[in-house]
Amino acid sequence: MDKDALLKMADTGRDSALLRLSIGTIYLNEGEAGPAVLHLRKAVELDPDYSAAWKLLGKALLLGNQPEAAEQAWRDGLVVAERRGDMQSVREMTVFLKRIDKSRQRGDG
Repeated sequence: MDKDALLKMADTGRDSALLRLSIGTIYLNEGEAGPAVLHLRKAVELDPDYSAAWKLLGKALLLGNQPEAAEQAWRDGLVVAERRGDMQSVREMTVFLKRIDKSRQRGDG
């Protein structure tokens, strides 16, 4: 399904965390950080236990040059992923957090 069809679904009351994750992912893949963040924030608002949404929210925030917000999203998502046993997301977000820490130590951010 294309982005416009998904956006129409969200606008007509068929909203869900999965729908917002899908829209956010499309924007993220297009390099559009602002709209990606908007939809991924809505995904975690609709389902705070959606670890994949937290992971992608962090990526979108980093793309939008918001490393502190990305770090916080990944820390929040890590708590969710650990609680839910989503070990793949735990591993990925742990790597992302280590990269931010290394960047900070080098003075990049």
